[in-house]
Amino acid sequence: MTTQGDLLLVVDVGNTQTHFGLFRPGRDDIVEQWRFATVRVSTRDELASALNDLLELRGFALSEIDGSIVSSTVSQLSVQWLQMAERYLDQPMLNVGPSLHTGMPIRIDNPREVGPDRLVNAIAAYDQVHDACVVVDFGTAINYDIVSGSGEYVGGIISPGVEISLDALAERAAALSRVEFAPPKGLIGKSTIEAIRSGIAYGFAGQVEGIVRRLRAQLGAGTKVLATGGLSGPMAPFIGDVVDVFDDLLTLKGLRLIWKRNRP
Repeated sequence: MTTQGDLLLVVDVGNTQTHFGLFRPGRDDIVEQWRFATVRVSTRDELASALNDLLELRGFALSEIDGSIVSSTVSQLSVQWLQMAERYLDQPMLNVGPSLHTGMPIRIDNPREVGPDRLVNAIAAYDQVHDACVVVDFGTAINYDIVSGSGEYVGGIISPGVEISLDALAERAAALSRVEFAPPKGLIGKSTIEAIRSGIAYGFAGQVEGIVRRLRAQLGAGTKVLATGGLSGPMAPFIGDVVDVFDDLLTLKGLRLIWKRNRP
C-alpha cells in the first residue's frame, strides 16, 4: 500500500487502446499499468469511474495521485481527461502539446504535425540510448520515428497497422471473415485463419526488417531500434534481431520524462 500523495499518473490515449500507469516521482520503476479500449464518447465522469475501479483493484485510491499527464491522439478525449483531473484529482493535468517543454527539437516541415505519442516515444528512446535511434510503434498504425544522434526529431514513416489490415481484408474480401490476430502455428497456414495470421505476422515482420535495414543504411549501422505498442510483444518472435529493445512501457516512460521537465 502506498502513502497518500506519492503517485504520478501517466495516460497514453490511442485510437484503439488507452494505456496508463503509475510512477512514484523520483523513481524510474513503474508501480502498475493498465490498458482498456478507447471509447471516443467517454465523459470525464466515466473516465474517473473506470480509473477509480482499476486503482481500487490494486489497492490504490484517486487521492494518492499528486501529479498527472496525458498524451492523446483523440482530441475530444484530451478535454475529458483534463476535466476529469480538475474535478476528481483536484489538480491540473499536463497535456502533451506545443505548450509543454519537451527538450527535443523537431526538425520537420510542420512540427505541429507530429502526433503527441510519436514525440513521447522519441523522447523516451533517446533518453535510453543517447544516440541516433528509431522507434517502431505497433499501434493503430505502425509508426517509425527517427531521432538524430544529437537528439533531434528528424521525421518518420507511417504505415497501416495490424488491426487496420485485418479489418480491411475482411471488408474487401467477401469470402474472408474478421480474424483476431494471434501468432500463427507455422509459416504455411493449414486453414484460412492460419493463412491470414501467417500473412500478418510474417508480412509485417518483413516490412519492419526492410524499413529498418534502409534506415540503418542512411543513418548508420549502429542506429538503435526500439519497438513498443500493444502488439510489439506478439510480433517480437517474428521480427528477428533487427530490433534491439522491445519495451511495451516506452510511451509511459516518455510521459514521465516530460512531466519531470514541466512539473508544477
